Amino acid sequence: MDTSDPTIILPRKKGLPVLGLGTWKMSGPSCSETIKFALEIGYRHIDTAQTYGNEIDVGNGISEAEIVRDELFIATKLHTDNLSYKGVMNAAEYSVDRLQTEYLDLLYIHWPSGTYDPEDTLAGFADLRDDGVISHVGVSNFEQQQLDIALKECDAPIFANQIEMHPFLHQDSLRAHCESNDILVVAYSPIARGAIFDSPELEAISKKHGVTEAEVSLSWIQEKGAIPIPKASSENHIKKNIESFPITLSIEDINVIDSITHEERQVDPEFAPWNL
Repeated sequence: MDTSDPTIILPRKKGLPVLGLGTWKMSGPSCSETIKFALEIGYRHIDTAQTYGNEIDVGNGISEAEIVRDELFIATKLHTDNLSYKGVMNAAEYSVDRLQTEYLDLLYIHWPSGTYDPEDTLAGFADLRDDGVISHVGVSNFEQQQLDIALKECDAPIFANQIEMHPFLHQDSLRAHCESNDILVVAYSPIARGAIFDSPELEAISKKHGVTEAEVSLSWIQEKGAIPIPKASSENHIKKNIESFPITLSIEDINVIDSITHEERQVDPEFAPWNL
């Protein structure tokens, strides 16, 4: 592994690095190696979830990279089975242990479903923050209605809402609602699980700038004020994402992507709030 390149320092937004590394479907030693490599070239925001089953592997990679803890931003998400008050308290401690860290920078409610109860669940999150187990409370896959309830019930600020966002799912109204409540938007599936590579609009913009469609999508998301967390497992993709982020898109480029009107949601379970 070549780590001779200088480390890239990413800017932060409210303390959160503006580009993160998603770890969905990563596991085993290769996951740990990927995390280690990403951290050594400059990533500082690592995102995982209990559902992914890889917190131990992610933790091993973080440990092997030997980055000063205060430089890192480690985020994970609680499984929907662990959202009772007691479940929240216990599951958070398990994640801290598996990730080999003293605390979590950001803990999300992965979905507002399963054992989720706004009053009970968010009381646990607020207590975790008071106890120093987590620094920030996050939610994921919350629509405006669920956000409004969470804001009312939680004694701690809601720091971020992690949602699917890419050129085929703009999330304009939800992003505006988050912004009006000082909630960061973290964008998962920012390249629409590869669907963007079939977009003639993104292909044209990528050729214009001499970059990939993925880099165009990540930069468009950043232009919209959101923080993308692309999953990348190859060293080449990891380096490209961080070295070229963000490219400077013209107003014309942004307008072209904004004009894409068809929606193509990649993550759409029956229990999702938009399906209820």
